[in-house]
Amino acid sequence: MLDHARLLSRFKVRQRMNLEIAISKSNLIKLIVLLVISAFLLSCETVGYYSQAARGQLAIVFGREEIQQLISDAETSEKLRNKFAEVLQIREFAATELDLPVANNYSTYVDVSRDHAVWNVFAAPEFSTDPVNWCYPIAGCVTYRGYFNEAGALNYAAQLEGEGFDVYTGGVDAYSTLGWFDDSLLSTVMSRANYQLAGLIFHELAHQVVYLPGDTTFNESFATAVEREGLRRWLQANDRTDTIAIAERDRIRQQQFIDLVTEFRNQFTELYELEISVERKREEKTVLQIRLREEYEILKASWDGYSGYDSWFSRSLNNAQLSTVGSYNDYVLFFNNLLDKADGVMPDFYAEAQRIVALSEEERNSLLEKY
Repeated sequence: MLDHARLLSRFKVRQRMNLEIAISKSNLIKLIVLLVISAFLLSCETVGYYSQAARGQLAIVFGREEIQQLISDAETSEKLRNKFAEVLQIREFAATELDLPVANNYSTYVDVSRDHAVWNVFAAPEFSTDPVNWCYPIAGCVTYRGYFNEAGALNYAAQLEGEGFDVYTGGVDAYSTLGWFDDSLLSTVMSRANYQLAGLIFHELAHQVVYLPGDTTFNESFATAVEREGLRRWLQANDRTDTIAIAERDRIRQQQFIDLVTEFRNQFTELYELEISVERKREEKTVLQIRLREEYEILKASWDGYSGYDSWFSRSLNNAQLSTVGSYNDYVLFFNNLLDKADGVMPDFYAEAQRIVALSEEERNSLLEKY
């Protein structure tokens, strides 16, 4: 049986023999366009940064292998074969039951031979929980800067820290290219349970349905709402009652985590608005960080030994880290309500979300602020 490392070695040989298949002309054109655009954006980002992004995406495209072929390959391990078969079923469900734009997305697999697909760098001022934004030619302005190489992310994080920012660097196992490329199933997500994999695929495909350049919170909240609804329907359709209970337990724990961090993020914001000395603010900031860890330990005690957020709480809990939690969840209730108004009809739900994207910023915010 083949493990990931042996699969990758065999794949590379095949890719060299089938280069014209692995890289389509349109994909090469897209990469070239991105590089050309970067050459004209020296005022806000460096060509070097865009070059690493293009090289990283190019490596993903070069590393593709058709999932259907892997399933048929006698050398593929049974564990991988079963996971691949599940992904094909998830794709079918996403297309037929959720009306998501599956096309060729997640029909290929890539072993990236690293712990994460990309590493995102987040930053915030020392006394603000509002994250720094970076602007790009395709995605618009977002609250992170991504690197395909961990060293590059850490170097940039160190630079920001030297400028006085709170900085947080986190690994990301999957991402959406927003339809510019056919997204692949990456080795970085293969250790996840099947229901978690389904949620991830629904989430990433949702970004291709609705995307508002420059608004991370809007985009991630929409994708999270689609993920949760899609997962609920997927589990019910497959009569996985035991997994439904597990997924619901995970969702509750996640929401408790979000509520805890959000509550303290608001306390940090209130602290920073006080007219006290910088030294006093730093002292009180440390006190809040200690209290947040203490409250997490109390919450975790009700989780029957589950410690999935320990790693997150082992970090600094600075403003940049706190800002990452709200980005994915602040408007989920709004989109849940929108789905209810559409009577659960996904195309109608998508159309209404797209209508909201087309509104002016003032009109859109007036709707979102109600939630």
